[in-house]
Amino acid sequence: MKTARKVLGNVGRFSLNLPILLIILVPLLYTLSISVMPPSEIYRNRLIPSSLNLSNYINAFTNPNYHFPRFILNSFIVSASVMLGQMITCSLAAFAFSFLEFRGKRALFILILATMMVPGEATIIANYLTISRWGYLDSYQALIMPYLTSAMGIFLLRQHYLTFAKELHEAARLDGCNNWRFLLSIVAPLSRPALGALGAYVFLNTWNQYMWPLLVTNTHKYRTVQIGISMLYDIDAQSLGLMMAGVIIVIVPSLSIFVFMQRQLINGLMAGAVKG
Repeated sequence: MKTARKVLGNVGRFSLNLPILLIILVPLLYTLSISVMPPSEIYRNRLIPSSLNLSNYINAFTNPNYHFPRFILNSFIVSASVMLGQMITCSLAAFAFSFLEFRGKRALFILILATMMVPGEATIIANYLTISRWGYLDSYQALIMPYLTSAMGIFLLRQHYLTFAKELHEAARLDGCNNWRFLLSIVAPLSRPALGALGAYVFLNTWNQYMWPLLVTNTHKYRTVQIGISMLYDIDAQSLGLMMAGVIIVIVPSLSIFVFMQRQLINGLMAGAVKG
């Protein structure tokens, strides 16, 4: 009886999730189909290509006019740098808010959280003027520096650090362990799920940025892959398959991170969720 109920429950959950799965997968599969479809079939409203045509992918990587490999490299450099930067700065700030006592700590933490309510569009002009005044336009600094920390990352890690017993920090200090060593040797290794979740989230957000890289870069030397997709269409508006191939190439890192780090993302985001 219990086995039958379990089977019926699994069938019911699968039936409820199937429409959502189709909504997510059908556009992706259609994009993949167009990217490998011969050019003569793209505008005939076909769903499945009669033969596989990989020339769009080869053309995207080998045609010197598209600079697509350079765009991918730039996106990896910027995304990895922002990810590492936020993991470091957010860890330090979260440690201070969790383990250290100083005047105005609570008010400062609330002020940092309040910045999460400010939309990015409200600060983009001020950030642009600052980067321009520093002479960082059209450089990696312009793409990386404004995103080296975030209130969300500080909040996520601070909530996780609060799950550590205060006695652990006090005992470490009595044994002569300073704050740096305590953070690097004890807190960071035990916080790998939260740090991994933050890193994956930041990497995906940075990888998918479009407006800021478009605003602060002028040449293909520093432009990122999201701009590269639009440039594929600008160069050859008739080559829909080429643009779809670029979309698939850009999606692969995002899907890979989600598929292989799904459990870690969920565990990391839920860690410390019930701790105030």
